[in-house]
Amino acid sequence: MRMGVIDVGSNTVHLLVVDAFWGAHPIPASKHKVDLRLFDYMDEKGAISDEGSARLLGFVRECLDVAEDYGVEALMGFATSAIRESRNGDDILERIRKETGVELKVLPGADESRLTFLAARRWFGWSAGRLLLVDIGGGSLELASGLDEDPDVALSLPLGAGRITREHLAGDPPKPAQVKKVRKMIRAEIAKVMRDLNKVGVPDLYVGTSKTIRSLARLTGAAPSGEGIYTRRTLARDDLKEVLPQLAAMPQAKRAELPGVSATRSLQVLGGAMVVEAVMDLAGIEELVVCPWALREGVILQQLDLIPAP
Repeated sequence: MRMGVIDVGSNTVHLLVVDAFWGAHPIPASKHKVDLRLFDYMDEKGAISDEGSARLLGFVRECLDVAEDYGVEALMGFATSAIRESRNGDDILERIRKETGVELKVLPGADESRLTFLAARRWFGWSAGRLLLVDIGGGSLELASGLDEDPDVALSLPLGAGRITREHLAGDPPKPAQVKKVRKMIRAEIAKVMRDLNKVGVPDLYVGTSKTIRSLARLTGAAPSGEGIYTRRTLARDDLKEVLPQLAAMPQAKRAELPGVSATRSLQVLGGAMVVEAVMDLAGIEELVVCPWALREGVILQQLDLIPAP
């Protein structure tokens, strides 16, 4: 079966098309995305503007055309923190449903964490033992830990790379005192949930997903994407600590010249690095192993589980 999933994230909106069959792993067939940055369209009252809503609607229509061109039989869609927190998110999704027929499901933060954990578990397999997952998006940070496919604990915190940058790291680059203040805030928020993670057992493998973590791994020496998804990539805490002061001192234009940091991610890579480094410090993580599968794959895998065996 050829399946498609529309992922309305805080930074980008993706369409992933895969060939998926019962008992087999999903094989990517096509990708289509736009850097929409929905939080940038949100006003002071927490509502997404008409322009932002129109751009999202237009992209969903594009996705329908792409899905038709690629012979997609089943199309799913979901939205994460930007729509979840928007005052008019339900109205936007209802308009999309009426005008396109596409029903985008709003994922609660815990479900976002749980489904990303499922993707990591399937990627690494049972032999990896207990996993601790770190996933950072534009609007939220997801943490999960467990031994089975459904984690024992699945958490979502409002510490996304885009959110931290937008709300707390003004300036290009931000002032050192500002960075110090944000560092303290991030660590205080993460420390509040460490007991929930620690009480379920000591992980055997620490896993990182998301574009931000892949970028940080590349920045600190991991193999480029051209070497394929099966190449092992890691992010070491000591390496991240070494590059953090450099990122904090750089203007956005200089960050965009670094390996693994795209122009669209250069603004928020500092905020993302600060969050990831704080998690690694507080959880005692020396190294994250990068997982190429994340939330979109988790949604597809969950759907595949509903298909009866032939």
